[in-house]
Amino acid sequence: MKLLDRYILTKFLFNFFSSFAILMLIFIFQTIWLYIGDLAGKGLDLEIIGKFIFYFMPSLIDKVLPLTVVLSSILTFGTLAENYEFAAMKASGISLQRAMRTIIIFVLFLGVVAFFFANNVAPAAAHKIYNLKRNIGNVKPAAIIAEGIFSDFEGMNIKVDKKSGENDRFLENIIIHKKSNNVISNVVIKAKKGELVSSEDSDIVQLILKDGNYYEDVQSKNSKTKLKVPFAKAKFNEYIINIQLTDMSDQDLEEDRNVDTEKMKKVSRLIVDIDSIRNDNIKTIKAFSKNISIRAGAFKSDYGYKKPKPMLDEASKKETPNNKQKEVVKDTVTYTGDIASLYNESMQLQLYSSAHSATTNVLSSVSARKKELDIKYQRYNIHILALHSKYALAFSCIILFFVGAPLGAIIRKGGMGLPMVIAIILFLAYYFLGVFVGNSAKVGKIPPALAAWIPTLVMLPLGVFLTIRATNDKGLITFGDIIYLIKKQFTKNSKTKTNGK
Repeated sequence: MKLLDRYILTKFLFNFFSSFAILMLIFIFQTIWLYIGDLAGKGLDLEIIGKFIFYFMPSLIDKVLPLTVVLSSILTFGTLAENYEFAAMKASGISLQRAMRTIIIFVLFLGVVAFFFANNVAPAAAHKIYNLKRNIGNVKPAAIIAEGIFSDFEGMNIKVDKKSGENDRFLENIIIHKKSNNVISNVVIKAKKGELVSSEDSDIVQLILKDGNYYEDVQSKNSKTKLKVPFAKAKFNEYIINIQLTDMSDQDLEEDRNVDTEKMKKVSRLIVDIDSIRNDNIKTIKAFSKNISIRAGAFKSDYGYKKPKPMLDEASKKETPNNKQKEVVKDTVTYTGDIASLYNESMQLQLYSSAHSATTNVLSSVSARKKELDIKYQRYNIHILALHSKYALAFSCIILFFVGAPLGAIIRKGGMGLPMVIAIILFLAYYFLGVFVGNSAKVGKIPPALAAWIPTLVMLPLGVFLTIRATNDKGLITFGDIIYLIKKQFTKNSKTKTNGK
């Protein structure tokens, strides 16, 4: 029995590591293809490109590992069934669960390793790759200036529509937002064409802009002056910006920057940050609600409600015999539950106008803050999703094994043909379901804690179903099985009617 366990485990490990190497190589080539525009032709040596790929590999584990588990389990048990080894084991009294025992232990260990990678290795690698890209941008500006998006570089946000020429030195349709000391962009530069000019002997690169306009928001302490001169504008044929870069030999490409995203955090840090973000959001909502309540004129807790005195018309007033004091006739206005009815017509119009103005201001304030609050809660949801995804990755390896192993025993096919197709279909269903629910969870449509587990929970009943079918020597549901179930249902209904008559 131990010899059989070793045989099955050896076969599975061979399929696992060979599949992992092939799939990792495929995903690495995909990564190179995606970032080839940022790496090629930028004057970067092979060592830097190799570091970039090496740091990017841990981020592929969440894609490669589940697919590897499915493929290797299908290959192992498909080969055993195809060569009638599985039939021989069943004839000897060895069940499917008994044959999977040693591999189950390995898969449990693999789940622990997957969690370790997701919690320790992947965040450190994400931090390294971020700093590497930033430091490469300081040395090679063309490497960080991307097409079609704003790129943060040396205190400026630069956007270009197109890059061309040697080392991407020629730029088209340039927009630059320059930041001041208080991190406020008050200068905007637009140019139709530009060129990056550098020299090997100098650490200064010149950004030459041609045929453009210069806009600057004039900051003035005097409010009257600020209203008179809101901004300055200048047109230029050529404008040169000198940017000092760090020499490649002096720049430490491994230099760390204190930048943290949810991908760069461990479980312990995510738990602390989730609690901190939640408390911050609650404080923001309370402060905003209090401000809105004050502006809307809501009742304050420290003041009791005072019933307003009725404002009566002149005709409802009588003069006293002394003609010195006017007495108000009581009970001339009946209170019907509408506060406005306590006032005369002119005061009612003012009351409605004031209420409309206050409501409009409140709605404008809510609309203005809605985007900011949505971003805060989206950040909160992303952190929760990242936390539970680390745990879900470990359990997904275990669940997907119980999908692939019985499926291989059912289809009875080895090799890289049909098993590869089936494994890719299962993985795509698992992966795209995760992407869909993840995007929905970020905007608050699905609870983020649930969204991280949905792909695994969907695969769980499939694994149970396939395991039961394989244990009972049944194949997948075919068209004949569906016809049999329909006939069985009709037969049952007809018997029920006959007994009723």
